Amino acid sequence: MNRPQHQLGVRFLPSLADFAFLLPVVFLFARMDGTKAMLSDGDTGWHIRTGEWILANGRVPSIDIFSFSRPGQPWYAWEWLWDVSFALLFRWGGLALVVLASILLLCLVFVLLFRLVSRYATPLVALPVTMTATVASSIHWLARPHLFTLLFTVLFLWMLELASEGRKRLLWLLPAVTVVWTNLHGGFFVGIILAAGYAGGEIFRAAVVDDGGQRRRALAEARDYLAAAGACLVASLLNPYTYKLHRHVIEYLSDSYQKDHIIEFFSLNFHHPIAPFFESLLLAGAVAAVWHVARGNYRVAVLLGAWAHAALLCMRNIPIFAIVVAPFLAPAVEHGLRRLPELPVAGWLRRLAGGILEASSGLAEMEAVPRFHLASLLAVGVVAALLNAPAPPKRFRPEYDPKAYPEAALRALHFGPEARIFANDEWGDYLIFRLYPTGTKVFVDGRSDFYGRAFEEKYLDAYFVKYDWEQVLRKYGINTILLPVDAALAGALKESSRWRVVYDDGSTLVFRPAAVPGTPVSIAHGDGMGRDREITKTVVRDRAITVTKVKSKT
Repeated sequence: MNRPQHQLGVRFLPSLADFAFLLPVVFLFARMDGTKAMLSDGDTGWHIRTGEWILANGRVPSIDIFSFSRPGQPWYAWEWLWDVSFALLFRWGGLALVVLASILLLCLVFVLLFRLVSRYATPLVALPVTMTATVASSIHWLARPHLFTLLFTVLFLWMLELASEGRKRLLWLLPAVTVVWTNLHGGFFVGIILAAGYAGGEIFRAAVVDDGGQRRRALAEARDYLAAAGACLVASLLNPYTYKLHRHVIEYLSDSYQKDHIIEFFSLNFHHPIAPFFESLLLAGAVAAVWHVARGNYRVAVLLGAWAHAALLCMRNIPIFAIVVAPFLAPAVEHGLRRLPELPVAGWLRRLAGGILEASSGLAEMEAVPRFHLASLLAVGVVAALLNAPAPPKRFRPEYDPKAYPEAALRALHFGPEARIFANDEWGDYLIFRLYPTGTKVFVDGRSDFYGRAFEEKYLDAYFVKYDWEQVLRKYGINTILLPVDAALAGALKESSRWRVVYDDGSTLVFRPAAVPGTPVSIAHGDGMGRDREITKTVVRDRAITVTKVKSKT
């Protein structure tokens, strides 16, 4: 067989890039809960409804449109471009298309990361490094705007690395990318930090080298990166809220309320299933940073040190750290493999290293042949078909989990514009999604940046039955309360003469004022008296799971 015919045959075969592209699909549906995981946060719903409002009104909102508790208050819909884009997807294909687009975005992130890592290491090194980064990042896989921050992080790394190799003109593409990033997600500052990190590495190099020529070159490089970071900062002002968005982001992230009450701002619990992958990246990243510093590359130490610190402080930063560390970790691992046969180690280790490098050499030649990527196209087609099937398998159902959200209660009872509903913030998100545009508004939802510390603390006081909980309900004219059966407030309401249960399906309770006539409906478990003190008491897990949740706006 001649070479052209051989290459044509290879083009039909799956490549390692196909495997990297499909990694999120495999992990999501084989090891996670599939669409249930992607829709495990109610924020997706209010983002979609915000996009619909923008499409209907032809402008971004400047005041709140969803709550009755803070009417007319200023609100920044700072991810408006994602909201509009995914509202259109929802219009065309429902939640199935929203989930599919989010999955494809993840696939694009990690195939691009694999391609970037492959520039510095052979395929059998690049792939496991990419796999580790993929699994570590899965802690924050949700159908929400922040997935674009993962994509733009990879794109920024590509352009910054190419610029470090001499293609400096690429730095001036960064501000244009920043404009799009800023309007899709509030994580645009990650790109500015990356560019500043490259500058910091060059400044550090200038401070430690003896040679005057090297020092001048390092300072010139630092100047270029700082100029690019500054240009990105200026470009980020091109959003509907201009500088007010930046002020709002700074105020939001500097408020300690977030790290005390919102799960994704917590530090990682190292009993979490992704902890071993994160730990391996931390350890290997530290070794890689030393390896790069020994070769005069100080930007790696600056970048990995900064993002490792950020990831340890806040678990939502773990995906960014995983992406940033991968391209710098791979060449250090490959160098170690190449040195291993020369070291006084066990023979099987030397043979293993030699085998990996030999196999990688052959794979690299095959990977250089362009492919038709039929495997990726076929897999995407299968996922799309399953998501849109009349009766999809459990992990492919494009819906909010009816066991986690009050779906049955919304079907059984009427909630019109007159309803002033008190529910936890996660269910507030869901109510916005399900009841829009009937005019029904919520007490609170997942927009913690909008409600602010003072209001959120009052809400938590009522939810956890602090001394003034009844005053909070009266102040806001609450006439309907939706609660999980194990909520602390549920027990207090059952003992109150002012409230009565009108709905109980075993997972959701609905209360209305006792003075309002009507017959309770769908009482599935009697009056729930046996649950009051054993299940609804306030414990630590209530605050961690029921009220505070995996969400954020930046």
